[in-house]
Amino acid sequence: MQIPKRTYYHKPKRKVSEKALKARIENICLQYPKYGYRRVTKQLHREGTIVNHKKVARIMRENSWSCRPTKKKWIRTTDSNHGYHVYPNLAKDIAIDGINQLWVADITYIHILVCFIYLAVIMDVYSRKAIGYAISRNIDTQLTLQALRMAICARNPNPGCIHHSDRGIQYASADYIKELKFHGFAISMSRKGNPYDNAFAESFIKTLKSEEVYMWEYRTIEDVQRRIPYFIEEVYNHKRLHSALGYCPPCEYEMLMLNQDPNQTALTIDF
Repeated sequence: MQIPKRTYYHKPKRKVSEKALKARIENICLQYPKYGYRRVTKQLHREGTIVNHKKVARIMRENSWSCRPTKKKWIRTTDSNHGYHVYPNLAKDIAIDGINQLWVADITYIHILVCFIYLAVIMDVYSRKAIGYAISRNIDTQLTLQALRMAICARNPNPGCIHHSDRGIQYASADYIKELKFHGFAISMSRKGNPYDNAFAESFIKTLKSEEVYMWEYRTIEDVQRRIPYFIEEVYNHKRLHSALGYCPPCEYEMLMLNQDPNQTALTIDF
């Protein structure tokens, strides 16, 4: 019949009306207020809707759905003026090809009506998954230890996993270092006053602040204890598309990598 072979395999694209597309984009923007047009486009593609990113950007711009950055006052959470031992940076230029090879840790603050609440978090760099966190009124070693123990309980890493943090007293204290050594971690710390050495944790906190904290007016610590775990577990780990993971959520990315050939390309980390 002299028909090209590709014609047999051709599948017609599912066309969506402008009205239906606009309604779906609005729903995505309501669910994820800080999504830009790229993430909205990827979400539509995951749902089977074929649409150009330029069209999505135009619809979002015409309806004022484009997200805008929010600037907030910076509060210092790192106290590196202490007498504890400071460890060298082991996380620079290492190759990562699986989970539990490099964890990063950091602390941030959350403002409520009368004071600040503090959040400690630990993330696995390979999948960008938040694997441990803790919330407290006090910014002390117990806060960071709770986050660490949650991560260890969830992952049970083999000895040699690198734990990277800043030089803050909460991470350099004797109790915290003792816990790391007991579980066989290789201890790594950033250079003094250099946030780029802990860029992955800083990026997570930026996302948490812009997509959750700044969207709500927390009044009590109970509000924080209810909303933050929900965002980390249900939204960030399971739903939010991460550009560095090929626009996959962290949990989905881990499952995809688990099902792939083990001889996968290593990921080079450059701070």
